[in-house]
Amino acid sequence: MNAPAALFRPTRLGDLALPNRMVMAPMSRARADADGTPGPLMANYYAQRASAGLIVAEGTHPVAAGAIGPGAPGLFTDAHQDGWARVADGVHAAGGHLFLQLMHAGRLAHPDFLPEGTPPAAPSAVAADTLVHTSAGRMPAVTPTALTDTAIQELIDAFVHSACRAVAAGLDGVEIHAANGYLLHQFLAENTNLRTDRWGGDTEGRIRLTTAITKAVADTIGPHRVGVRISPSNPFGDLTETDPHTTYTALLRTLAPLRIAYLHHGETGTPLDTAVRELWPTALMITPLPAHRDKPQAAAHSLEHGADLVSFGRDFLANPDLVTRCRIGAPLNPARPTGFYGGGAHGYTDYPALGRPA
Repeated sequence: MNAPAALFRPTRLGDLALPNRMVMAPMSRARADADGTPGPLMANYYAQRASAGLIVAEGTHPVAAGAIGPGAPGLFTDAHQDGWARVADGVHAAGGHLFLQLMHAGRLAHPDFLPEGTPPAAPSAVAADTLVHTSAGRMPAVTPTALTDTAIQELIDAFVHSACRAVAAGLDGVEIHAANGYLLHQFLAENTNLRTDRWGGDTEGRIRLTTAITKAVADTIGPHRVGVRISPSNPFGDLTETDPHTTYTALLRTLAPLRIAYLHHGETGTPLDTAVRELWPTALMITPLPAHRDKPQAAAHSLEHGADLVSFGRDFLANPDLVTRCRIGAPLNPARPTGFYGGGAHGYTDYPALGRPA
């Protein structure tokens, strides 16, 4: 993998001096304890990959009802905070930087693993036509309960409290997940947000929750510790966005004055991709289009078109020393799907670095 030289140039992100522009993307790995606490195996996994300019740790729920599935980590108890502190300590000891992605699964959660078997919560009571992860395997999504105004206010507070715990645990910041079909994306999309109150009804209403959470978190822990992830037109989770240009132009114009650390934009091949750089005033992190594209070419294209950082998913999953391999043009370990979700060290912490046997 002959990556462009620009990937290895230092840059700044908020108060952080990053040694390179390669970001380890957040990837669900389902290795937390049953109560959502990160254990030593997770700490080892992230420390192995600390040569990334920045690690964005996997989606982590701020409330029990926000879990995406069994083994997903949380950050709303003292035990969770202590677990993430061990992860942060390991990454920092290895010279790395670590943000944590805060996400709520919304209607993609399932009563199988939610407290007392309650239905998932969402903008509106509309079931996703998809399968979701459960302890018994993939099952059809169920009809969620529409969040009340009071519950939405409590959810904003929960994101703030989790962000405070992240900082207390020693993490460098948090990424608000408003992409990939999860709760905040469900509020943005027309087919999942059928509300007629201030949290829906029109573009201003549909973007309100993402902007409210981002502002509340930035006001509390500092904008330099906050990022937001978006993926316009991403249909994952049975989402449909009929006018993403209008929605995301409004969203970015509302978020821009907050001067948060970065925007994490997942490209989806729409004309909006080329407009994001013009709309966004601080660091722009790009996840290039899907894996079938030539990755060095995709990274070079992103940097040439205004990206400050480029995120890599499965390549970091399978190559703890991805930065070194890319710098010298060494071959990459292939990712093994059998270890993607759940289990132990196999397919997780046992990928070899250069010069080490498999």
